[in-house]
Amino acid sequence: MQIAVSGGKGGTGKSTVAVNLAIALRKLGAQLTMTDLDVEAPNDHLLLGVELANEEPVMQFMPRFDYSKCTRCRKCAEACEEHAIITLKDGTPFLMPNLCSGCRACEIVCPVPGAILEGQRLIGHTYLTPTPQGFTLVTGVLKEGEERSMPLVVAAKKRALKVHREGVLLIDTAAGTGNVVSKAVEFSNLLIAVTEPTPLGIHDTELILELGRLMNIPTWVVINRADLGERGKVYELAKKYGAEVVAEIPYSENIVRSYVSGRPIALTDYPEARIFEELAGKVLSFLGGGE
Repeated sequence: MQIAVSGGKGGTGKSTVAVNLAIALRKLGAQLTMTDLDVEAPNDHLLLGVELANEEPVMQFMPRFDYSKCTRCRKCAEACEEHAIITLKDGTPFLMPNLCSGCRACEIVCPVPGAILEGQRLIGHTYLTPTPQGFTLVTGVLKEGEERSMPLVVAAKKRALKVHREGVLLIDTAAGTGNVVSKAVEFSNLLIAVTEPTPLGIHDTELILELGRLMNIPTWVVINRADLGERGKVYELAKKYGAEVVAEIPYSENIVRSYVSGRPIALTDYPEARIFEELAGKVLSFLGGGE
């Protein structure tokens, strides 16, 4: 069973909710694999207080030209939607690597076998890290300066699925509602949208609720810092989309301290830990009912 934790805007506490939910699920005896697919700014390992381990490179296709075979037909440049291939007046092609998406369209349309060769470039790494809480964390980290995160999201999710054996696969997505988020939540049995009751938070929550509806994924809402804004509007929005508000997390100095210390609140005796235990119980009830 797959659960995705997401949220429209950044800074709503999405990763905090995901990490503490993972710990609470383990405390209730659930088997769990977690993956951090916010590859441009992964921080679940920081919240868990662990060092990333078992690094694997992620390579992407990049064309290389054999100019002894190239006929200068320009078909590769015409097929490249990213405009990563430019040509000289005589049709000689050149590649701008940072624009290449690795789609292989150039290779497909090239009429001369062997004129375009297999090349690769490093776009990032995935990591497989055991945690003291008894579950595995799979993390994707995009290479600095790399503009395309989708291939790394795909690679990290693939690695997570490879090691995941049973129980819950818990996915922490990037912020927003772009293609990397939709890819991350794809095939999920449940989507948990983390929001805050601010104008921007509410606006972006509607986007993630719309995404859940379009992808036909049951969606829950968790309101973080619930006492600092107009939480009633979040309930109205959830009702509009047929979503359920399942938890409210108050602004708490205890949570801030746990965040800074790298010790998740779910591992403490603070009252706020109970919120995540109750949320984990609801998740397990939902997944059990879904089976």
